[in-house]
Amino acid sequence: MLWQQVYDPFDNAVISTLVAAIPIVVLLGGIGLLHMKAHVAAVAGLTAALAIAVFAHGMPVDKAGMTAVYGAAFGLLPIGWIIIDIIFLYQLTKEKGYFDILQDSIAGITEDRRLQLLLIAFCFGAFFEGAGGFGTPVAVTGAILIGLGFAPLAASGLSLIANTAPVAFGALGTPVIALAAVTGLPLTDLSAMIGRQLPFFSVLVPFWLIAAFAGFRGMAQIWPAILIAGVSFAVPQFLVSNYHGPWLVDVIASVASIGCLTLFLKVWRPSQIWASPDGSAPSAASGGDAHVGGQHATGDVIRAWIPWLILSVVVVCWGIPSVKTALDSVSLVKFPVTHLDQLVQRVPPVVPAPKAEAAVFSLNWLSATGSGILASAIVAGFVMGFSPLGMIRTYGRTLHLMRYSLLTISAMMALGFVTRYSGVDATLGLAFAKTGWLYPFFGTLLGWLGVALTGSDTSSNVLFGSLQKISSEQLGISPTLMAAANSSGGVMGKMIDAQSIVVASTATRWYGHEGEILRYVFFHSIALATLMGMLVTAQAYLWPFTEMVIHAPAAVAAP
Repeated sequence: MLWQQVYDPFDNAVISTLVAAIPIVVLLGGIGLLHMKAHVAAVAGLTAALAIAVFAHGMPVDKAGMTAVYGAAFGLLPIGWIIIDIIFLYQLTKEKGYFDILQDSIAGITEDRRLQLLLIAFCFGAFFEGAGGFGTPVAVTGAILIGLGFAPLAASGLSLIANTAPVAFGALGTPVIALAAVTGLPLTDLSAMIGRQLPFFSVLVPFWLIAAFAGFRGMAQIWPAILIAGVSFAVPQFLVSNYHGPWLVDVIASVASIGCLTLFLKVWRPSQIWASPDGSAPSAASGGDAHVGGQHATGDVIRAWIPWLILSVVVVCWGIPSVKTALDSVSLVKFPVTHLDQLVQRVPPVVPAPKAEAAVFSLNWLSATGSGILASAIVAGFVMGFSPLGMIRTYGRTLHLMRYSLLTISAMMALGFVTRYSGVDATLGLAFAKTGWLYPFFGTLLGWLGVALTGSDTSSNVLFGSLQKISSEQLGISPTLMAAANSSGGVMGKMIDAQSIVVASTATRWYGHEGEILRYVFFHSIALATLMGMLVTAQAYLWPFTEMVIHAPAAVAAP
């Protein structure tokens, strides 16, 4: 039976909006105020969303239940599948010691602390954000910086500040994939739009990072290297996001940045070498005796990089449309969701005319990006000398390690799908639309708030992506612009979310100092989020920035 969404169930816009906000308040309050574990808060938020959908908005129980199942399934495939397999590859390299060689090969390039920070926290961190995300880059770079002698607060806070510009395309594009799922906007359009916002900050953040560590004077002394690192990241970030898709944006951009900066440092060095790990200026123009990592044979360094090169090649091939089509032809199975597909109808004013919502789960087990990652991990495993049994054991340990993350992702996606199909997001969106012409700025800050409290750009996109689309459509602003702004604004909240701060304090062995880390990074987070809001507002209203905006859905969505 067809069910129509209701956007003002209490015949009072204020009360309906407050009730619709309950699931988000439960989720964000549980994480931010009650300090619940993420998976507990996610399940609590999902429970609240189901209750509001059924008892407030009148959604039939069978439809609400199947919506949650549909969202949870999407959380496992493709999103959970990506994360499991990338962490599996990381675990393989860690067990063989190649990861340690990898970090030493980067840390040994320069003894200047500012350049080490730039190379490790920004360039190297971006690589792990693109490949793994979900706390991995902060843990990795924080541990490396501590190993090089950086103070715990600097290692923690600076790793968090650096982990901003790459976040929207982290974990092989997972946040953008989730955003496309909850908004129904073409994946390629969202990827391109985010790729027209973040490159500005990919150039700015490295300067910001070094200034936070060494002050303006210390930053000015190495500005050529900073510019090389930022531009060599920003240009591939724009090109790949606009002409390929979200999957390999960070991987390709970070490799380009690492390569360009490394080559530049072979022919250029600053007039003063800052060898002190506390960011203080040197007392003389001589070099320091900073530890720069162990020395390894060239062959060992190459072998340490091979697994990640295999990953890049395989995932690029997996993303080629003709390859995906061929893989889909032998593996794709589509399941219309019982009690849901074409049985929930959106109505005006959210849409111009009543429209039934599709609900079809695509089981593309072979063409999924995660399958390509698994294939690359298996190949890399054999190259590193693992036996099949050894890889199976490592995979089992990875599943155990990721069990709560998978539960969190599934519950988050289920919550997002329930709010979308029940019309709860529409109720909130209609209220948000009342901010009028200021909406582009505050809509961007909404994404920042979502990441700050959930700890994930993916989770923030699931929660607020559809809301952004609805609000912007009500105001006549490009929904692609504002959906992208949710993700781009969200990246600035990554440095102050509780989970990232805990990861940073753990990686730097600075337990119990989370409050100090938060105070260290809070201003940077607010300032960068404000600047992003100003950019999005300019893209909405001010020429020539308006020329960057994608206004209409693409004729063919990303495969």
